Amino acid sequence: MIVTRFAPSPTGYQHLGHAFAAVTARDAARGGRFLLRMEDIDLARAKPEFELAVYEDLAWLGLHWEEPVLRQSSRFDAYRTALNQLDSLGLLYPCFCTRAEIAAEIVRASEAPHGPEGAHYPGTCRNLAVEIRAARIASGAPFALRLDVVKAAASVGPLSFVEEGRGPTGEHGTIAADPLLFGDIVLARKEIPTAYHLAVVVDDAYQGVTCVTRGNDLFAAAHVQRLLQALLDFPAPHYAHHRLILDAQGRKFSKRDKAATLRELRSRGETPQTICARFRN
Repeated sequence: MIVTRFAPSPTGYQHLGHAFAAVTARDAARGGRFLLRMEDIDLARAKPEFELAVYEDLAWLGLHWEEPVLRQSSRFDAYRTALNQLDSLGLLYPCFCTRAEIAAEIVRASEAPHGPEGAHYPGTCRNLAVEIRAARIASGAPFALRLDVVKAAASVGPLSFVEEGRGPTGEHGTIAADPLLFGDIVLARKEIPTAYHLAVVVDDAYQGVTCVTRGNDLFAAAHVQRLLQALLDFPAPHYAHHRLILDAQGRKFSKRDKAATLRELRSRGETPQTICARFRN
């Protein structure tokens, strides 16, 4: 079973990189099941009209998926259950640091470890006294729930995952997982009971996903997601990472960079066939 994931956003329409990922996932699911999932945990940004735009763009490309579509916004109770399980293992702690405070602390720690997303969180709140944590939460202070990855990794021992595609530098086959790659990741926030890594792991297990097909810019995510699968006693899917569609400057297509959307390409006379032909080049 293959799943393709989309986050409805104010830009509404999907760009060429999204199309490539969706078509690749669909093709990988030949003989299996192809699912579409809406990653709409950001309730302030995810609107019904943006979700409809995703459906329209993908249907125009000739993609068909099983109904009903799973929406992460309907799964908050499942994420809370997973968080409670991790908390019962003593692996979570509340972090009250602002982004500015974290950045300042990283500057002070000249040898802070780095990962795919930059410097790791320096662990400022990891060892706060229980009374201080309780008092700050009771005061209404905003916080995030972070995973103590060193403690978590030690509790499960060595891990690996199977790569059926190719990672950014050609990684293939059985890969030794490095759960410490991102440091103490955020798994939830006070106002939203989940974050990306937790939600996708819980939903992949719930939907019985056996192969995660996605761009190799997310290859590193498999390392920490493999840790969460082990902690929550979930089966480990295989992964099939694929190359990215890049712009003229060699950068991946991004909504942030105002990459051309499928709707724009369609208005210029592009067809599903001409767009899909780009993916085979």
